[in-house]
Amino acid sequence: MLTQPFADAVVEAEKVIREAKHIRTEQDLIEGYDYLAGSVQASLMLAWAYERDHPYFVQSTGPYTKMGLDNPDALYFHSYIRDDAEYVVTGKRGSTTDLSFQVLNGDYSPVDVPDSLAAFDDRRIDVDDNGDFEVRFGPGPAGPNYFTLAPGSAMLVVREVYSDWDSERRGTIRIRRADTAGTAPPPRTMDLLTKRYGVAGKILLSRLRTFLAFPEWFYLNQPVNTMNEPRSTPGGLATQFSSAGHFELSEDQAMIITVPRSEAPYQGFQLGSPWYVSTDYTNHQTSLTAEQAHTDPDGKIRFVLAERDPGLANWIELTGHQHGYMQIRWQRLSRDLGPEDGPQVEVVPFDELPERLPHHEQARVTAEQWRERVAARQAAVHNRMLG
Repeated sequence: MLTQPFADAVVEAEKVIREAKHIRTEQDLIEGYDYLAGSVQASLMLAWAYERDHPYFVQSTGPYTKMGLDNPDALYFHSYIRDDAEYVVTGKRGSTTDLSFQVLNGDYSPVDVPDSLAAFDDRRIDVDDNGDFEVRFGPGPAGPNYFTLAPGSAMLVVREVYSDWDSERRGTIRIRRADTAGTAPPPRTMDLLTKRYGVAGKILLSRLRTFLAFPEWFYLNQPVNTMNEPRSTPGGLATQFSSAGHFELSEDQAMIITVPRSEAPYQGFQLGSPWYVSTDYTNHQTSLTAEQAHTDPDGKIRFVLAERDPGLANWIELTGHQHGYMQIRWQRLSRDLGPEDGPQVEVVPFDELPERLPHHEQARVTAEQWRERVAARQAAVHNRMLG
């Protein structure tokens, strides 16, 4: 059967999910099967998007196709490319806080992270008064709005990042190969479809195995309930620093993460599940940007991670997760960050939060205000998905 290689891969993928070492509860397993469903969708889409001669951007991850501790504040797009061809990227700059471009020499695998061959944000390109831009990537010499593709260049990744979900609007972006624009790809053949179903299966298994291994490289080698000092984000992403860690909390505990509000245009905190994907950021407050968060009078943001509702604006909902991952990102930086810019972490008894938070009363919200916050999140995510 034509689809048998992919069907076999799905069966193997279910085994990968079922035998994951981090599973402790039925919720962990249920979330794993949900993650599998999104990965199946994404793998088929990515296999059919492998069009380096007639390329187009696909959304790499989203609310239903998550991977790799995806940032709830970001839209991710990518296109496959050849290092010996010239590509023209055009678009209209939206009002989002950051727009960045990155060229990779491959894809993530269970044993390797692809090299970043180029990375920059839109401050490096010319955008006209109407927000329109055109950028070229190719083998030629670098120049204004022209970026040289290094040998091995295989993928162009674009990230568009929101700080204010309510007011900022996404832009548009397109890609074409300069010498094939106006032509059509060859007709589909049975051989091509056979290969693509096989590729989809390989993508599925690689995707799952890679991002189950990823935390071992960057998170689990540090003590639980700590976050490291800000550092340049692994992978070469331009002008981004991050601080990360993993947590383990009981229902009667809370974690207070205190971090200075930065001058960086984008600063965001998020949780990740044991599957190394974002938790439900649409229907729960599991992430906050500096724009969304309450900042105390001393210029600090104090996130409160807890299973129970503390009645605070900066409550980060654990949504039943006793363990998982946490990350702060700073983007569009104009300077390197130091330890003084990073977070301080404290685990306290839940009932002691009023005494442990220096500006507890100013940070309180009512049940009605909380519901309004979640309703605003739901509307903003749906609006982003619709463009």
